[in-house]
Amino acid sequence: MGMATAQLRLMYLNAYRLDLEYKIHLIAEAKMNLSKTCTDLLNVGSDLDADDPLVKKLEARKERLNVMEKQLDMKMEHYKQTLQMIETEYSSCEQMLQKNIERSFKY
Repeated sequence: MGMATAQLRLMYLNAYRLDLEYKIHLIAEAKMNLSKTCTDLLNVGSDLDADDPLVKKLEARKERLNVMEKQLDMKMEHYKQTLQMIETEYSSCEQMLQKNIERSFKY
């Protein structure tokens, strides 16, 4: 791989890494909001009778929020694994570029 190609590859990998980090940040923020919403639902339902239909509705919503949280966890894990692969590829490409530089400018 030539130096220009390696440099372009590094720039692409860095942009992809930053994109993944941003997505992970957004998912973490969404999970915090989901946790807050679940807590709020539990607080609202604590004043009601257990047989009240509203409590059952709140429980169903809480379960849906838990499912959403699990989906976010899976997506975050996927992004983290992809990020790890990108970082490995980045370091490999960086080493290759360094070797090309050493070989090209060796007197």
